Amino acid sequence: QVQLVESGGGLVQPGGSLRLSCAASGFTFSSYTMYWYRQVPGKEREWVAYIISSGGSTNYADSVKGRFTISRDNVKNTVYLQMNSLKPEDTAVYYCKANSLRNWGQGTQVTVSS
Repeated sequence: QVQLVESGGGLVQPGGSLRLSCAASGFTFSSYTMYWYRQVPGKEREWVAYIISSGGSTNYADSVKGRFTISRDNVKNTVYLQMNSLKPEDTAVYYCKANSLRNWGQGTQVTVSS
């Protein structure tokens, strides 16, 4: 059974940093491109970043480019999102997802506020 468990969210001041983790199980993690998405209440879920299966290529939404870094550990079956220079508009619930799989985790709340 596919499971995705996000963690690492919290309350941080503008300009601060957080590192999110997503522990995956139930599928061959190393074969899948992994995504981070985020969602604000009342808005559609939007993709933030992705990393291909080998970790050799990444891509970012314009809104986070230069501030966020996605990475993965195919031994630990975990994908990470390092978030620096956080802004209030980064406040959202963050989710990870494996490309072509329908499963979502419970998400982790990130709140950027002074």
